[in-house]
Amino acid sequence: MPRLPREIPSGARIVVRTKAGTDPNTGRMTYRDFVGHVQQWNGTTLKMIRDAAANGSRPEQQVSIEADSIVRLKPIPERPGTAARRKASAKA
Repeated sequence: MPRLPREIPSGARIVVRTKAGTDPNTGRMTYRDFVGHVQQWNGTTLKMIRDAAANGSRPEQQVSIEADSIVRLKPIPERPGTAARRKASAKA
């Protein structure tokens, strides 16, 4: 299991890679990535708002990820123009 940070600031944009199981055809481990903004991290569960898909195929959604399924996480920059839209929606 990777060493996870004690604190992750609320509002930070991150990518989280989780274990998704083993591919039955190849026997290889498969992974799933989540990109979004942290709501809360208590060391065991990460709550975040997953970004909507850039092509519009998936809306923004709230997800909870257990620490034991996390393979890697890292900060990533905001999408261009996203910060202004998030501020506008927070005021509404």
